[in-house]
Amino acid sequence: MTEARPVGVQRPSALRTGAVFAGRLLVIAAAVGLVGWIAFTLANVVVPLLIGLVVAALLVPFSALLQRHGVPKWLAIIAALVALLAGIAVLVFLVVWRVTEQLPALEVRTVSLIGNVQDVLRHPPLGLPSVDLDELSRDARSYVERHATELQQGIVVAGGVLVRLGEGLFIVTFVTIFALTGGRSMWGWVVSLFPHRAQHRLHVASEAGWVTLTHFIRVQVVIAATDAVGIALGAFLLGVPLAGPIGVVVFIGAFIPVVGAFAAGAVAVLLALLFKGWVVALVMLGVVVLVQQLEGQVLHPFLTGSVVSVHPLAVLVAVIAGTTIGGIAGGFFAVPLAATANSMIRAAREDDPSVETTVP
Repeated sequence: MTEARPVGVQRPSALRTGAVFAGRLLVIAAAVGLVGWIAFTLANVVVPLLIGLVVAALLVPFSALLQRHGVPKWLAIIAALVALLAGIAVLVFLVVWRVTEQLPALEVRTVSLIGNVQDVLRHPPLGLPSVDLDELSRDARSYVERHATELQQGIVVAGGVLVRLGEGLFIVTFVTIFALTGGRSMWGWVVSLFPHRAQHRLHVASEAGWVTLTHFIRVQVVIAATDAVGIALGAFLLGVPLAGPIGVVVFIGAFIPVVGAFAAGAVAVLLALLFKGWVVALVMLGVVVLVQQLEGQVLHPFLTGSVVSVHPLAVLVAVIAGTTIGGIAGGFFAVPLAATANSMIRAAREDDPSVETTVP
């Protein structure tokens, strides 16, 4: 005996359900594509804006700590900015000073290594023809003379790039200052542009996203510092020169997850090969791999916890996709955007309108 179905009620077919689902996916994909196209077109504005938000997320805890200890708001913000600029200045000074000091020795070792490689290639079993460095130098000089006009145009383009960098630095500075001073009111204004019934959910999502972003940035700073100290200490103990600049390069590269610190560690391996030979270079490579394993297997699970809950495969895909679309900037922003979006979507899905929220 079959169950009676109410009159006029039809069970939707699988085809109809699939069509509705596919239609929603197409709408979401179109919206994401439109946002991506706008961001790519206005990259000179969007990238500094995102950098400013990341810097603000890094400085907010320090500024809030000073304010909790009785420091006036503006003074706390200025102190946070000055501390950041002082840290950057120290890192730049360390790199420039050490590289300038070691540059003559680096040139000598590079020329010696090229000569050794030529000897290996020229003798059996390879037996390749030798390369005359003087001839290469003459060819390079003649190429420059023949393409002087194109090189001048390249200098003009480089000047334009410097101008855009100045504009970007200007935007980053003001976004950071305004985010620190009036971020709450600015976000409240953005939320007010949406329909009233969606504002509560946006508040909840923004609170979760901001917590994730600030936590992620602090975790990345700790991980980058750990990578830098570990690899620089290994280079120092092995007698590899420029250990300090190596640590700075690793610290900066570590902000691009998965590949950044490892690629920066390749600099340490190359310097070890130039100055200490292939045995020390292999040991240096082992140090880089060991530090990376410590980061991936211990630091990330211990520090991130459930706040930044993004699967490692999603991190890798996000970095590759971001680098393919936006280059270095895309690789830098891919993971924090993915982690923040993941937290915001989860919070919006679990939103309870009866619970009051505050703007983060």
